[in-house]
Amino acid sequence: MTDGTISRDDLEQKFRQIQADVGSAAEGAQSKLVAGGVVGLLLTLALVFLLGRRAGKRKSTVVEIRRL
Repeated sequence: MTDGTISRDDLEQKFRQIQADVGSAAEGAQSKLVAGGVVGLLLTLALVFLLGRRAGKRKSTVVEIRRL
């Protein structure tokens, strides 16, 4: 049985375990963040495109040519 003391090796082992857990969580969060950024960028581009089409239709000039 152990006498309740914590050795240096115990601390190092626990810190490495925590560091590995944090690293894997950060990688998962980063991939979700990148995917969310790509989706947000695509939605923004689609919105700008649609607003540009609408503005172009509203302000389009109609030229009528008549022969005399």
